[in-house]
Amino acid sequence: CEADQSRMLPGMRRVCAFASRVPQFSRVRACHTDAEELATFVKQIRAGNRRMVSRAITLGESSLAEDRSKAARLMSLILKEKRNKTKQNTETPNTLRIGISGPPGVGKSTLIEQLGLKFIESGQKVGVLAVDPSSNRSGGSILGDKTRMPKLSVADDAYIRPSPSRGYLGGVARGTHASIHLLEAAGYNRIIVETVGVGQSEVHVDSMVDVFLLLLPPAGGDELQGIKKGVVELADIIAITKADGQLLNAANHARNEYKNALTLLRPKSDFWMPKTITCSTLAPDGLDILLSTLDEFEKTAKESRGLQSKRETQAVDWMWRLIEEDLVMRVKNDSRVRAKLPDIVSSLTSGNMLAEDATDSILQTFLGDK
Repeated sequence: CEADQSRMLPGMRRVCAFASRVPQFSRVRACHTDAEELATFVKQIRAGNRRMVSRAITLGESSLAEDRSKAARLMSLILKEKRNKTKQNTETPNTLRIGISGPPGVGKSTLIEQLGLKFIESGQKVGVLAVDPSSNRSGGSILGDKTRMPKLSVADDAYIRPSPSRGYLGGVARGTHASIHLLEAAGYNRIIVETVGVGQSEVHVDSMVDVFLLLLPPAGGDELQGIKKGVVELADIIAITKADGQLLNAANHARNEYKNALTLLRPKSDFWMPKTITCSTLAPDGLDILLSTLDEFEKTAKESRGLQSKRETQAVDWMWRLIEEDLVMRVKNDSRVRAKLPDIVSSLTSGNMLAEDATDSILQTFLGDK
């Protein structure tokens, strides 16, 4: 019925007009159109269409139920194609997911740009997912990462996507995990995830990347201070930045301190011992050690089959995190809970009920036990 009706016989035109007014026929036609649209969507993403990649990421980040449903169907098609290719090719993954974290001012954006340009020089395609913190008051984000990476942002083989955290804990955004798969589907084989940079709370990024790179400034504290930072335990590589000029000695000293601190921590994987290095974005060869260390990690992880095993574990962990988040939202939006919530809050704030009792009451209401 979408064809040129001027070429149809009169009887056929009447059938099409009738079908468009009948709900059952309209739904079938809509489903058929939607399926074709998604198939075209996937095809364009596979072809590396930046606009389609951006649209897909936006759907995944949306809080609208309709958008999230469409994003889920889109990801299902992409993952289905990925599974079919995996069955045909038993080799290890040909992409490397790099998580980069560090305190503000350590030089994350500058290093990412230089690292991305080095990757492109070696024939790689680079996708950068930069997560910006959202204001707790206004909910807004600056999203200025592209302006801090002027050369990388205009490179043909690079894609940079700033995303707001929207209060999501762990230093990443809710849709970051799905965005990684979208970029890989579009042909990007070096995926860099830059966290919000607020400190030791940024632990969720470790559950979605292959290698976690922690950037620390020179003269950042002694080895005991390093141990107290929980994020250090998750790092596969600790890089002391700004190792040039007057800060070179301080950077080497900090590297030695963190190297000593790591000897007191239990390695997080069986195939890799965390390494501490120095790097510089100003020196001509300032990133050579970092690049060689990343290559060493990738080679070791693939040869030991640890990379595939790690990704499988991460998928399960991420599933449970999303279940927890969705359950909280469903409890908050449940009509029965909302009706009973004022009385529970009143009892809680007046001291007649403990937080534990209030929690039990809300959950029992949500589950229909009361």
